[in-house]
Amino acid sequence: MKKHITLSLMAVGLLGSANLQAADDLSTMFSEGKASGQIRAFSISRSMDYSKVGVEDFTRTANAIGGYLKYETADFKGLNFGAAFYTTNGFANRSDRTSKKFDPTLLGKDNESYSILGEAYIAYNAKELGSQTNIKLGRQKLDTPMAGSDDARMLPNLFEAVVVSNTDIPDTTLIAAHVTRFAQGTFGRAYGAGGILSGTSGYSVVDPSNQVGDFENMGSYAVGKKTDGVSVLAATYTGVKGLKLQLWDYYAHDILNVVYGEVDFSWKCLLSDSVKPFVAAQFIKENDVGDKELKAVGGNGKIDSLYWGAKVGASIENFTAYVAYSQTSKNSASDAAYANAIASPWGGMPAYTQGMVTRHQFLAGTKATKLAVSYNFKDIGLKTIAYYANFDMDKHNGYTYGDADEYGFDFIYNTPFVKNLQLRLRANYARDFNVNATGDTTSWDEYRFIANYTF
Repeated sequence: MKKHITLSLMAVGLLGSANLQAADDLSTMFSEGKASGQIRAFSISRSMDYSKVGVEDFTRTANAIGGYLKYETADFKGLNFGAAFYTTNGFANRSDRTSKKFDPTLLGKDNESYSILGEAYIAYNAKELGSQTNIKLGRQKLDTPMAGSDDARMLPNLFEAVVVSNTDIPDTTLIAAHVTRFAQGTFGRAYGAGGILSGTSGYSVVDPSNQVGDFENMGSYAVGKKTDGVSVLAATYTGVKGLKLQLWDYYAHDILNVVYGEVDFSWKCLLSDSVKPFVAAQFIKENDVGDKELKAVGGNGKIDSLYWGAKVGASIENFTAYVAYSQTSKNSASDAAYANAIASPWGGMPAYTQGMVTRHQFLAGTKATKLAVSYNFKDIGLKTIAYYANFDMDKHNGYTYGDADEYGFDFIYNTPFVKNLQLRLRANYARDFNVNATGDTTSWDEYRFIANYTF
């Protein structure tokens, strides 16, 4: 594991330095700093179900405890520093770490415990100069549509970046960033040796199982070839009540250009103020650029793909329900797998139709539908979610020879007996996640129990 920190870029923070005290001098900047963190315990169990004769069903499990500890200084003339240490440690696991019955998504290489200095940054707020501009440079956690933390297991994805955000224009946020390095979190190890499924599900096309615990060059991580990183421009507008517009452009040097757009609108029903309908739409357009394209999966590297999705639903007091639909452009019989697929190798997963695990909506030619309902029992601190997703797969999608389904639930309980302790039970039931050329299927039932104590 690399121990050094490469602060090669200057950044303006998407995360900012909010809620910090203002220090009078450099000494109080540190003495009035703030420590925070989270302790996480995670257990996962997935029972694999194969239809192929001679292939034995089995259950894979893992347990881990860890989290992060963060320190951030107080604000001195708009300047502050921060650092966060992340760790994951296995416990009560099987002794054979190479067994297929050991779930790989909670730990690092070879299913070992690991730790990482995940955040180490300098941030600056220019308010004393009369500008609503924020600056953050160094290692940091980012959550954007096509590059994000994807915090679905023990440790999230982390980034080394330059980010600039400005809100001087009323109701408008402008962002400029350049991201040079990516530290994959533990969830990426689910995708084994990479390939088309991994590259469309948020991770590397070459080897996500071993690219964990280190900050890697953005291109080296994604396609196995070093590049100049990813440059980002974005604008968000919220000047109309109930309306949010956002547009992002990600220029991954020598790999591809990604344009993401989204519009969300909600309003109060004319018949009842308790009913709040909402609609949303999103699109992703990708084109290959340069000479380090997605050739690592055996294609010609050419991409000219389009994804679009829409969602409609309503909230009635504590109850919310919606239906979503999406579609990705189709490959022809002569196209490489990525030609009309949506590549997302740095954790970005904004799709309305993704399942808890199944992310086939970005494979070429997929028509996906999702139904979801939730109810928030606010009096007892319990939120319940249930969903069903269907993936109608085109025959040239590059991964599976059949359609897939997934349904599941998510129970989130914020305990009243221990402040800041959250208990979470999640389950997903994937059916025909993969169908091979002879019709054999791979399905599973998966359960996750997570305890988060945040301080």
